[in-house]
Amino acid sequence: MNEPRPSKIPRSVLVVIHTPALEVLLIERADRPGYWQSVTGSLDAEDEPLETTARREVLEETGIDVDAVGGVLRDWRQHNVYEIYPTWRHRYAADVTHNTEHVFGLTVPAGTPVALNPREHLSHAWLPWAEAAARCFSPSNAEAIRRLPVTARP
Repeated sequence: MNEPRPSKIPRSVLVVIHTPALEVLLIERADRPGYWQSVTGSLDAEDEPLETTARREVLEETGIDVDAVGGVLRDWRQHNVYEIYPTWRHRYAADVTHNTEHVFGLTVPAGTPVALNPREHLSHAWLPWAEAAARCFSPSNAEAIRRLPVTARP
């Protein structure tokens, strides 16, 4: 007998992965072809630190080990609260309608290899930041990328 999956925690990270030249990595969702986004993912436990979640999700979704590639992960100290799309609401407890997303930036060297998890993503693209923002289906993801030229400064 299959046990029911635990409900997702309505706190997540959004990690905008980019090069020093502000080329942004976007990944295409396997469950929604044509939906492009940055790395996202929910906390595994209520007490999981946000940075731990960000590092875990980047590794799980792209194969990028932040430390191994010499990446710099920064908490942008921004968060978005948004209504969970109805198509994904079944993953959460019945009374949950909104998610709080914490935004991070990850600077990686140009040419950093990407190894997608095929269960989650179909393809990837490195795009100039404005083009990447225009391709995102998520308004909060697009806005984070549009802020990249200011936010990514050391």
